[in-house]
Amino acid sequence: MTGICLGLGLALVAIGAWAGLTQTPPDYLQGETVRILYIHVPAAWLGMGGWSGIAAASLSLIVWRHPLAQVAARAIAWPGAVFAGLCLATGSIWGRPTWGTWWQWDGRLTSMLLLLFVYLGYIVLARADADRGGDGRIPALYGLAGTALLPIIRYSVVWWNTLHQGQSIGLTGSSIDGALLWPLPITLSGFTLLFAAIVLMRMRTLLAQAKAEARMRRMARA
Repeated sequence: MTGICLGLGLALVAIGAWAGLTQTPPDYLQGETVRILYIHVPAAWLGMGGWSGIAAASLSLIVWRHPLAQVAARAIAWPGAVFAGLCLATGSIWGRPTWGTWWQWDGRLTSMLLLLFVYLGYIVLARADADRGGDGRIPALYGLAGTALLPIIRYSVVWWNTLHQGQSIGLTGSSIDGALLWPLPITLSGFTLLFAAIVLMRMRTLLAQAKAEARMRRMARA
């Protein structure tokens, strides 16, 4: 499964990037810079989706004590943080020619930056909990509390009048012209599969580390 997700994800990202760079017209207002949306939108999606995965795993740990829940949450944290950072970086690159500034303290950008810090806080907390032999409940509660940021990020452009453009894609349709939009589902699917592959690989690594540490402790007691 990991190999399939990795190979298919890389192929879709390559196809989507090629299509977005060579097969779509420039935007009539933003010109060539609009092409960054094929990375920026998937990065934003996975930055938020990653924390949703942490929250789901945290709930599974607290309520059902699922044995893999803590491992899954820790495995999601690093790639989720990377995509949140990539969202901010590509947003700044996109914003420079569009807004005339690299950064603006508006609702969407600020709340996404806070999510990145929350990711980093979770990584540190989960590691500290694992080092002291904790049961994972404290990081799990943190993971659930962090979900408060997700609706703020999602609706920030609706609640506040900011530089960031409003919602372009919704359940009822999109304000982006189809000539520009069609490569986006390809890159979105590709990055999602890559994210899944990375999480699965990290879960295997964490399980192998836990097994090795348990073996070392048994040898030390012998």
